[in-house]
Amino acid sequence: MMGINRRDFLTALGVAGGGSALAFGPQVGLKVFQTLWGEDWVEVPTGLETRINSICQQCPGGCGITVRLVGDRAVKIDGNPFYPINRGGLCPKGQSGLQSLYDPDRIRGPLKRVGERGAGKWESISWDDAIKTVITKLQEIREKKETHTIAIMAGETRGLMQALLERFLLAFGSPNYIRVSDDLAAGPLDAFYLMQGLKEGLVYDLEQANYILSFGCDLLQSFWSPVQVLRAFGYIRRERGSRARVIQIEPRQSITATKADEWIPINPGTEGALALGIAHLMIREGLHDENFIWNNAFGFEDWIDDSRISHQGFKGLVLKEYSPGIVSSITGVPVDVIIRLAREFATTKPAVAIGLRGDVPSQMAVHALNALVGSIDSPGGVLVARDIPVPELPPIEPDEISQKGAQMPHIAQPAKEKYLLADYLPHTFLERASTGEPYKLEALFLYQTNPIFSSFNPEGVAGALDKIPFIVSFSSFMDESSQQADLILPDHTYLERWQDDPVYNLKGYPIIGLRRPVVSPLYDTRHTGDVIIQLARGLGGSLAQAFPGKDFPETLQYYFQKLFEQGRGDLVGQEFEEAWSKLLARGGWRSPSYQTAEEFWQRLQEKGGWWEPIYYYGEGERVFKTPSQRFEFYSQILKERVGVLAEERLKAIGVQVRGDKLFLPHWEAVKPPESNEEQYPFILNIYQPLVFAGLINASQPFLQGITSPAPLERWDCWIEINPELAKKLGISYGDQVWVESPRGKLSFRAKLVEGAMPEVVNIPLGVGHKALGRWAKNIGKNPLLIVEGHLEPLTGRPLINTTRVKIYRA
Repeated sequence: MMGINRRDFLTALGVAGGGSALAFGPQVGLKVFQTLWGEDWVEVPTGLETRINSICQQCPGGCGITVRLVGDRAVKIDGNPFYPINRGGLCPKGQSGLQSLYDPDRIRGPLKRVGERGAGKWESISWDDAIKTVITKLQEIREKKETHTIAIMAGETRGLMQALLERFLLAFGSPNYIRVSDDLAAGPLDAFYLMQGLKEGLVYDLEQANYILSFGCDLLQSFWSPVQVLRAFGYIRRERGSRARVIQIEPRQSITATKADEWIPINPGTEGALALGIAHLMIREGLHDENFIWNNAFGFEDWIDDSRISHQGFKGLVLKEYSPGIVSSITGVPVDVIIRLAREFATTKPAVAIGLRGDVPSQMAVHALNALVGSIDSPGGVLVARDIPVPELPPIEPDEISQKGAQMPHIAQPAKEKYLLADYLPHTFLERASTGEPYKLEALFLYQTNPIFSSFNPEGVAGALDKIPFIVSFSSFMDESSQQADLILPDHTYLERWQDDPVYNLKGYPIIGLRRPVVSPLYDTRHTGDVIIQLARGLGGSLAQAFPGKDFPETLQYYFQKLFEQGRGDLVGQEFEEAWSKLLARGGWRSPSYQTAEEFWQRLQEKGGWWEPIYYYGEGERVFKTPSQRFEFYSQILKERVGVLAEERLKAIGVQVRGDKLFLPHWEAVKPPESNEEQYPFILNIYQPLVFAGLINASQPFLQGITSPAPLERWDCWIEINPELAKKLGISYGDQVWVESPRGKLSFRAKLVEGAMPEVVNIPLGVGHKALGRWAKNIGKNPLLIVEGHLEPLTGRPLINTTRVKIYRA
């Protein structure tokens, strides 16, 4: 491998940033790019220039892309102008996708471990031998009638691929599909469930909003679909006739706060209290939407149940406990600012309040504001995305062994009296893998997830994985978790494989994109969907009949054939076509741009996806699936989950309040009992830069080079400190600083910023890998290593920003 120094690399980045094609430029730039894309690419590509539409997978956003090819080599990625998610736009991560395809450290074929786990000793094996090894292991498990002892842990997976993984487990006889999601990018999904009865489909109609209150949601950096938000933000600020007002409320001055009309610093963890203070003013001054509350809400006023027992409503609680003075003392936000925000929010409609997936009461408090202004299922407010018409696969008939195995308890399901709102939790799975309770896990498959890096306790995760006799990773890269595997069966990159991508946009429209190969596989990799189908056919019996196609592409065509037969929607197209489709749909008409299934499939590949660009307001049965079929300020779902739990159980799980208040939006101080404020005086706030949101792009050097506008922070990690605090501690810009929590300490380079509150220190998340190739290994620090990982009492999900730390010069 040729050598390359940092200076040469940055020089090449400068050339690329100037708009030059990657294959052209100074000789040093060409050498750098040869290094980035492997020793085999030493010639400037030649041949016919073509373009192929596909779908990006650099984050969960699901943007449409157009890949430019010269001959058979992909040389540039741009946005697909037809695709409604991004309309030709693309973020830096999408632009850097070629570095995934041409990464010189990709795993180039199946590997078998030959040394101790984690020792990094592997030998190449054939795909036939690899598949045979897995089948033999699964047959042994099945012969012992222990089919429930296998599990699949998957990252941000959706559509047909998720269906295949779940279907394989069902046919084999295991309940253990474990989905690992990025909670930092998720919205207030728990509040959405408790107050509207829905677990997915939450979208914010930003393009029609006139007033946006963002409670800690860094829209322009770490939203789940960044390009959608960036386009919407530009539209409401520059393009449309009336300029929307954006207020960012958070402890750190993020990119979104910088671009907003106003940044309101707030004490960490008190966002819910501020929301309730705003609600107090709105209700006291009669600024709430009485029509929405009268016709669509439950639990606003005090009420009496069927047993003639009276209950407190949201109005009474808020007016009694959350006056501006009380809220100001909690949040640090001045009283006059609270009053002004309430009046602006209530009178500048349509208005929308956006929150994060933090503690449940705070989620509910923020979401309640949307009901108070009538912004539920209304333009410029909170929408419930229409169902994506996912075609069903043929029914399967598991045999007796599989049926019994699938009925066993989920390995990651916590005790119901422990976390009342949790179906399953990845950390529960790891605990049980360590203890062997309620049963010992025999095999684990890892798909698009790296739990050792993304966990608060990497040593504990590695220890749990070590207790599992057989681990298979489908990763394309040697990440930390793949190092613990027995077999690695590398998947194609997203630019080499077929896949569907169901998603919805911020207008609530259902969309299904088609990800297709833009180049033939560069190495001896294989689509994980093909591997799953091969395993099923090799195991025989009902498993062999579980999939309608002989491989993934054939199954995908079956899937889209069924979509065609549903007779809904049309292929994606230009914005004027959206207007035409809407007009037809409102009149009950439909005029698709294809006639036959064959034409549908062919044009689908050309355009890049399907959609149904219509949203129907006022469908109460779709928007409210609560017991009352209304928006519930008083959550009857939560009341049913709590049931008759004894006082000691509520105390044990960390629930502080009692009575009706527990089921209403309220504020509780999220303060771990072992917290030592005197010894650890600062709150650690972790955030995700755009380039690393989702924790999947650290091995791409172009992104490492733009992590920060300041050169000293690139290819590294840093800590943001308020200048006055730094002065008191004797810390200067660029100093190495120890950040110590009860869990341990790490050193970071100091960055002094006015946008850091004095009692809060901020560290970006995304680097600090111990593996993943030359562009990620041993670069920066992973702040999760010192996060204590306190758990939300009702959901069991980690609360990432509750750790207290102390800082001092290294």
